[in-house]
Amino acid sequence: MATEVATMLQLPYESTDSSSKSSVGNSQTPKKSAIKTSPLKLLDPGRSKLTTVETKRIISVLDETIFKIELISLITHITEFLDGLSTILGSELMDTFKEHEQLSNNMEALLTQLQSKGLLKQEDGRGDLVGTEEQIHRLQLHQQAVKSSIRNILRLFQADPLASQAVRDEAYARDLSAEMFIKNLSAFRGFLFEKLLTSPLEEQEKIQFMEEISLRDKKNTETIAALETELAAAIQSRDDEIMKKNAAIKDLKSHLLHLEKYSESHIQRTKQEAEKLQKGELRSSQGKCAKIQQDIHQLRAQLNVLIIDNRDSELALRKKKYKVEMEIENWIQKYDADMGEKQTEYEEVDAVYTEEKAQLAELKKKYAVLEQEYSQIKEERRLSQEKKERAERELAIMVRAAIHIQAFWKGYLVRSLLKSKRKKKGKGKKSKK
Repeated sequence: MATEVATMLQLPYESTDSSSKSSVGNSQTPKKSAIKTSPLKLLDPGRSKLTTVETKRIISVLDETIFKIELISLITHITEFLDGLSTILGSELMDTFKEHEQLSNNMEALLTQLQSKGLLKQEDGRGDLVGTEEQIHRLQLHQQAVKSSIRNILRLFQADPLASQAVRDEAYARDLSAEMFIKNLSAFRGFLFEKLLTSPLEEQEKIQFMEEISLRDKKNTETIAALETELAAAIQSRDDEIMKKNAAIKDLKSHLLHLEKYSESHIQRTKQEAEKLQKGELRSSQGKCAKIQQDIHQLRAQLNVLIIDNRDSELALRKKKYKVEMEIENWIQKYDADMGEKQTEYEEVDAVYTEEKAQLAELKKKYAVLEQEYSQIKEERRLSQEKKERAERELAIMVRAAIHIQAFWKGYLVRSLLKSKRKKKGKGKKSKK
């Protein structure tokens, strides 16, 4: 895989990049900077799309390189699981991959054979092959064959987007170094895209903005250092204050201990006085309970009298309710009788309406038939009228054509007669001479 990536990275893009960069430098002229609504927007590019052909070409070349490296890094995985991907790749790609696998195996076998015999060495740190000219020539031929095979594979993948997308979905099988290389290249692409979107004036504004930010950061650092010293002094004073308060707390705790001892004797005296008060309150509460009990007996007697009165009023209300219910029942019977009469009347009217509706439907059918016949007659009349008008137009055209033909023929006859007369006059003059 490493040799495949190395071979494909030697694609001839250097001249394109250099020309693009030079043209980009010439095409970007300084413009008047717009008013920024926020300081952070100064770091964003002034445009969202590339405007020049050269910048678009640079990005397209970089995108194509990333696309090809993504495919190249998965060639080893594809050759290992070639049978499982046959439905996705197709016959042409399958044949190309088989050929590429055979070329890779041949090259690896050749390298192994030469290295085992000690005829070929690979220098550390550079990757250049050292050996005889014949050995290097053979290896170069194999390298060229592998390169052309990889180019053919990439060409076929570009012609088949579905297969290329299916292969790129197998990214989990990619080597970690290749994955890191692709991520770094994608990050470089984003950085380059942002650089190409930024004009020289915007770049100068960004540099000035960053310098201002660094100055502010320096001032903020100095301010923070001064505040930290103030904070340390404040913490020291706070610690001193805490030590003072701890000493005061110790004094208060000792005073509280003395108070607790004094409060125990005070609580004893208070309990004795409370017991005396409780006994007095108990005697007074017993007298109040006797009085309340007497009031309860009186209220119960009043309650019995009220219950008797309420029973008499309830009986009278029940009689009134019964009378009202009987009247409601009579009204309901009368309503049912009236509604029965209305229902019969409604059914008669509905029967008449149904019959008339059937007659209306029959009349609509007859009207539809008559309307269809009328439309057919009207269409026939229209067609006959159009046919008659078309015949009249054709006759008029034929008459005009006949008139034109006759006029042309008469003119032709007159011109032919005039020519014959001119010829006779010319012959007469020659004979006189």
